Amino acid sequence: MRDRSHVGDLRPSQLMHTYGVGATVELPELTTLVLGLDDWPRALGEPVSEPRLLAAVRAALGPQVEQLLTPPVVPDGDSSGVPVSPFPRWLRCPVCSRLAAIDSGVFTLREDAWRPERTRYVHDGCPRARAGRPPTAFPARYLMACQNGHIDDFPWVEFLHGPIACAGTLKLRELGTGGRPGDVQLECDQCGRRRRLSQAFGQDAKTFLPPRCRGRHPHLGVAERCDQEPVTLLLGASNAWFPVLSSALSIPSAAGELAQAVDDAWAIVGLLPDGEQFLDVTLTTNPELRRLRGLRDRLGIAAVGAAVRARREGVEGAGDAADLLTPEWRVLTAADAVPEQPDFKLRPVGAPTALAGLISDVVLVERLREVSALRGFTRINAPDELGSGGGRIVALTRGAPRWLPCSEVRGEGIFIRFAEDRVLAWEQRYRSSGIADVLHDGHRAWRARRGLDPEESWPGERYVLLHSFAHALLRELALECGYTASSIRERIYATSPDSEAAGTEAMAGVLLYTSAPDSEGTLGGLVSLGEPDQLGPLVRHALERAKLCSSDPLCSEHDPRIDGSVHVAACHACQFASETSCERGNRFLDRGTLIETLSDRDVGRDSAYFGALDL
Repeated sequence: MRDRSHVGDLRPSQLMHTYGVGATVELPELTTLVLGLDDWPRALGEPVSEPRLLAAVRAALGPQVEQLLTPPVVPDGDSSGVPVSPFPRWLRCPVCSRLAAIDSGVFTLREDAWRPERTRYVHDGCPRARAGRPPTAFPARYLMACQNGHIDDFPWVEFLHGPIACAGTLKLRELGTGGRPGDVQLECDQCGRRRRLSQAFGQDAKTFLPPRCRGRHPHLGVAERCDQEPVTLLLGASNAWFPVLSSALSIPSAAGELAQAVDDAWAIVGLLPDGEQFLDVTLTTNPELRRLRGLRDRLGIAAVGAAVRARREGVEGAGDAADLLTPEWRVLTAADAVPEQPDFKLRPVGAPTALAGLISDVVLVERLREVSALRGFTRINAPDELGSGGGRIVALTRGAPRWLPCSEVRGEGIFIRFAEDRVLAWEQRYRSSGIADVLHDGHRAWRARRGLDPEESWPGERYVLLHSFAHALLRELALECGYTASSIRERIYATSPDSEAAGTEAMAGVLLYTSAPDSEGTLGGLVSLGEPDQLGPLVRHALERAKLCSSDPLCSEHDPRIDGSVHVAACHACQFASETSCERGNRFLDRGTLIETLSDRDVGRDSAYFGALDL
């Protein structure tokens, strides 16, 4: 594909969460792969200020990260944008079933300047096509990938011929209408060899596929040594690309107005060299720094320079920079003392009377701003599944990144804090009931089946409780607030006081929020349901629904040790949420932690946190 060929459009949020660097993008007529940040037009991105998030990504990727930028904002009529490359590079003609690589010369690129999404490859020499109407060639829908994040074209020639040299023409025929691998046959018109694609999966695949990954990163144009065994994936498979995101809420600074103004302008002033002279000139000439310029005129350039130096030393020297949740927890649990900001406003309203003692605080987050940064991606295993030996996070650049793509959204939410003493008592009951061991054993089996360390990534019993509560309430809120369930997200604050991490602060709370990329955020439909007279009935209804699932008794009697899953009483009918809402991929769920379920009456389990409520 020639340089600067416009082939389609994506929303900026899609470039962060769905089609980021290294992901395949299926357009109407062809499939492409998003290239690395080295090839992105950095000058077209707009800087985003979020000092806590910048410090976190620096802690993860190194101090050379200069700033966070939005995906390119392309002017009208400009053909620049996010660069992509055709992938996979093997195409198939649907009329004659011819299979060949793009660079073989069999297929020709046809661009459409007026309708870029119609840019496609055609098979000009198709013997079965109508005259003057060459058929569109589509990508062969099989790939190879490994846990180290490499992805490659399927080895069609080696799969069919093995070590035998043959220069015949390959054809990929579909013998059935279901599209299953067993209905797809690869054949050679010269030697007559045939093989079904079902042999590319499972144990049979080891006989016909390369034993080691070829170590290719097509988004970077590099290859490296790799000792992993590759697996066959279908194009568009959900495990072909998982984003590794860091996100932070914009919370007020602990210091005063000047420190907060420096925080807000950090995307600009953080890049300046030391010295008040450079700072003074920038404040005078940059119209985006009008707030900081006003403080300079009132307090003097020396005070502003000292605040900038303090911020720089704080960002670079923060020992807990990677911990984004604890500072948010401290702000949310001290709502009365938090000053109102343009992008952050809290209003404590107290817990519903019927839930007093179980829920200690409810805070309405009337305005919030969330900034997310993409710092890598994984394949095969999701980021929270990795641990040691479970694969690795793939870089977005060939060298150390100087910037990262990010997005910012604004919205509203409801923060619910559980009573710490009641949570501690519940943890003891839950552990003694034996159900915690059942879920933990299922977690071990789930990881062992994927070749991961079975003892890693267990979030703790209180996380299961808070996660299950978030999913139950999220479904109920979606019925009332006017937003779809997929647009409501969860943020779980769950840390036990007996955590292995030294100095860990005990946390037990849930933030359910919705957001939009619009500068005005959302309209208040969610936050209005956090008022005590509204939230109390909603929680009770959510718990009533959690008692009985339409899939019971199968759901309530589910044993994760049998199928190696990571949930107990949970399924699509009662607890599962969309992947845009859940931060753990619908794992670590058990509605039995909330309320007595159908199976509890048989086993006599008394480990429901809200079990004492009269529903």
